[in-house]
Amino acid sequence: MASLKSCFRHSVASVALRSYVAEFVSTFLFVFAAVGATMASGKMTADAGRDSSSLIAVAIASAFSLSVAVFISANVSGGHVNPAVTFGMAVAGHVSIPMAIFYWIAQMLGSVVACLLLKITTVGQQVPLHPIPPEMTGFGASILEGVMTFSLVYTVYASADPRRGAMGAIGPLAIGLIAGANILASGPFTVPDSLRGIADGVGVLFCLWSLFSK
Repeated sequence: MASLKSCFRHSVASVALRSYVAEFVSTFLFVFAAVGATMASGKMTADAGRDSSSLIAVAIASAFSLSVAVFISANVSGGHVNPAVTFGMAVAGHVSIPMAIFYWIAQMLGSVVACLLLKITTVGQQVPLHPIPPEMTGFGASILEGVMTFSLVYTVYASADPRRGAMGAIGPLAIGLIAGANILASGPFTVPDSLRGIADGVGVLFCLWSLFSK
């Protein structure tokens, strides 16, 4: 019980609160750029879903924005910017369970606010959803997402390895590059794990918008 209380006190300390704000801001910036790029390519291309240039544009925007998001928050919150990364850190004991929950809340709020801002400011544009295409099965999509989740979390762990010294700038760049590569490899088939926070935020926004627009 004492351990649980100490974990909770640590999760609401001022240092932890700064971490949650950093996760909110970095996730907001990442989602705003990635979803904005998807919406922009959809507006400029008649059939963006079948145009490889749109996929490349989204992959590049996601890679750059994730690299920046991780870089600006790495020294404050660890630069998770993704619920899967936070889960991996919690399993490994790098963050406590209460802190992981608050991280998830901050990431979700950042994603929802970014999608809501894009929804309000882009007149006539729809925030893109990420359904599984008909040619994919749920099992196949789960396998793809599992592989991409492993590659992302593994890259995060390798970038933050203390034996390599400080993360610096190359670590966030490597994380962004693996995210962009995952989008190029599986974007047409399922939601790459680097975009999982985006998908969750879009889903929450869609439900709220449907509820209040009735």
